[in-house]
Amino acid sequence: MVQHLLAIDDVNDDFERILKWAIEFKRLWKQGDEVALNFLPLDTMAIGSIYEKPSTRTRVSFEVGIQRLGGSALTLLKNDIQLGTSETIGDTAQVLSRFLGGITYRCFGHEDVTALAEHAEVPVINALSAKHHPCQAAADLMTVMEHHETPKASRWPGLETETTSFTI
Repeated sequence: MVQHLLAIDDVNDDFERILKWAIEFKRLWKQGDEVALNFLPLDTMAIGSIYEKPSTRTRVSFEVGIQRLGGSALTLLKNDIQLGTSETIGDTAQVLSRFLGGITYRCFGHEDVTALAEHAEVPVINALSAKHHPCQAAADLMTVMEHHETPKASRWPGLETETTSFTI
């Protein structure tokens, strides 16, 4: 079964371990550690990033991250593809799954990224939807963990997005 990242809860059990690993990897990579520099889990993979909404930081960070991990980043702007016009989200997911090793999707409606994941045969990462922004939530918490003792994450009921609902 393909594992997707649509909301931060999708990695809840492994979240702290993943962030600690990412902090250590970042430290080693910045130091020029040979193992970290040659860690290329996306080697020979193409990762497609669909953008319905304009983006600077998200687009650049995904493209650079994919390249640093050995992959090829393919940016797909909504106006450049058939998504939601002459092709359903499900059709788009099936076509992209034939060529890509993964898909990131920055969209307006959360139901769109959910539909893409339901039909995709490769991992789908929510790069921002109206309801969730799991990568930003993870990056924010990682930054806090880098500069302070390990915080305990908790939620404020009633807040809809991860970036506003996590407290330290």
